Amino acid sequence: MAHPQFRLFKGRSGKFYFNLTAKNGQVVLTGQGYGSKVGARNGIKAVKKCSKRKTLFERKTAKNGKYYFVLTSPNGQTIGKSEMYSSSSGRSNGIASVKANAGRARINEE
Repeated sequence: MAHPQFRLFKGRSGKFYFNLTAKNGQVVLTGQGYGSKVGARNGIKAVKKCSKRKTLFERKTAKNGKYYFVLTSPNGQTIGKSEMYSSSSGRSNGIASVKANAGRARINEE
């Protein structure tokens, strides 16, 4: 598989999800569950558009001390969440990866 890419798939719940992978194949962003494939595709379009705006990345810390980020739309709705990182610099690298890769990532439907 070529990377970066958006992997679009149907989960066990029956909802549709996507993952954005970086050049190395690692997942850097996971989309929320959507009721339809069209909804998930619209979520991918939102990532491509919103990832260009640094103000839409919310930097967060989990209760266990791990770091992560959330990408939101301009109206504050969550589009996707990152994996957990052991350092804030890892989280910053994840954000940089989404910014660099989302716009050129292809969609791979499963």
